[in-house]
Amino acid sequence: METEGKAFLNRITENVGKVIVGKEETVKLMLTAMLADGHILLEDVPGTGKTKLAKSLAKSMNINFSRIQFTPDLLPSDITGINVFNRKENDFILRKGPVFTNILLADEINRATPRTQAGLLECMEERQVTIDGETLKLEAPFFVIATQNPIESAGTFPLPEAELDRFIMKLSVGLPDKEEEIDILNKYMGSDPLDTLEKVADAGELLRIRKGASEIKMHECIPEYIADIAAASRNHPEISLGISTRGSIALMRCAKAYAYISGRDFVVPDDVKEVAVPVLAHRIKLGIGIGNPQKVIAGMMAGIKVPTEDFSK
Repeated sequence: METEGKAFLNRITENVGKVIVGKEETVKLMLTAMLADGHILLEDVPGTGKTKLAKSLAKSMNINFSRIQFTPDLLPSDITGINVFNRKENDFILRKGPVFTNILLADEINRATPRTQAGLLECMEERQVTIDGETLKLEAPFFVIATQNPIESAGTFPLPEAELDRFIMKLSVGLPDKEEEIDILNKYMGSDPLDTLEKVADAGELLRIRKGASEIKMHECIPEYIADIAAASRNHPEISLGISTRGSIALMRCAKAYAYISGRDFVVPDDVKEVAVPVLAHRIKLGIGIGNPQKVIAGMMAGIKVPTEDFSK
């Protein structure tokens, strides 16, 4: 019997597949991040479908969606909103920014100045916005899907570690193989399939499934396994700065969400392994001359003893 979490995954993946070809595992990881109540950073070269994937995922759900094109002249108030004087009312009124939504697409986030990037920190971490001393809560669910181009440095500002740590996962879309490329060309032979994509879920279902993911069972050896991973990152010869406690918590939450949409009500070590690289690689700082954090995390994981208990109990 198909569980609610797995049915949700299959429905969204099938719908997104009408627009995006061959990225089922990426969609699963993005849904995992959303069910873990975290934000996503998509990093890849131009033209791989980052923005299209984010839009397809948002359009598959009957929830509010906003997009911000980040540029060097973008101000924090352009994101959060501003109080403007209304002469007719003889009073200031709040003009809410695009952050007041459910899914916010921060396109090319690294093109904005550090000051503007910092304007997102409170929104991402505390799900609230402070404007002229007044704090406003953001409506649940609230997710940020940010994109950035790793190869273009002109006119960009690197994301600070504090902001990178707010993203629960960093993912790469990747280029298609030949068969997938042919399928893409056929799909886009006529109109853009995104234009006719239907909604197959809503906010209530998303929140209910997110709650279900947070409540699944976790054997006591799984937190110990995660703690071993954290300790290994802090003592690894190629890593100058290991993962923080926030990273350990993110790994646990993502492992639970991944297990839930895989059709189980308990976590196994393989769930931790599946999400470890996207959850941890962007949180570490490597030594001089070492340039691939994904490979370092994958190699580190291979050397950590995996528990073998009966995880269903």
